[in-house]
Amino acid sequence: MSRNDDWLSGGGEESTEIAACFRPAPGGAAAFFEQAQAGVIRSLVSQIAELVSADSTAADTGIESGDIEAQLGLSSHAKLPDDPVLARLLPDGYSDDPDASAEFRRYTEETLRSGKIASAQAVLSSLPPGGGQVRLSEPECQEWLKALNDVRLALSVRLGITDDSQELPERLSADDAHAAYVWVYQWLAYLQDSLIEALS
Repeated sequence: MSRNDDWLSGGGEESTEIAACFRPAPGGAAAFFEQAQAGVIRSLVSQIAELVSADSTAADTGIESGDIEAQLGLSSHAKLPDDPVLARLLPDGYSDDPDASAEFRRYTEETLRSGKIASAQAVLSSLPPGGGQVRLSEPECQEWLKALNDVRLALSVRLGITDDSQELPERLSADDAHAAYVWVYQWLAYLQDSLIEALS
């Protein structure tokens, strides 16, 4: 199974009952997650962290800590990743200028990867595997928003959504392989919106 084929592992039929959302709380926001709900989120953000870190510069080149490029956080990657999910998560900085895009990627990609991993880890640290009440500080809320957005970007690739204005598929049959992806994509949008509203 390819990395792009397992985006809902841990979800399955249990995910059809999800309806958790965030509410305002002193200093941030709070929500209650059932075990199945927590499992879906933890699985997806874990997959993002694994995907983003799997072919980092250090992993690909064996850069040692004494290497000046490693110390500066420079990437050896010069082009858009072949993996369509990674390409969505790590887009080109200049789509019409390959040279400028390669240089931009060299100086920014490792920082971008590290940030996405940190956001995923913030979610995993604050959301118990068994679910329960989650209370987030304002900085933690920001990390959750980033991590949820990354998951939605990954799911959008699976659903063939190429821009924010594109509508989701409608009236999918229950046995359609995309049905669960659509439902989770919509729920994550609702969860993001509730978190933004809770911080307003």
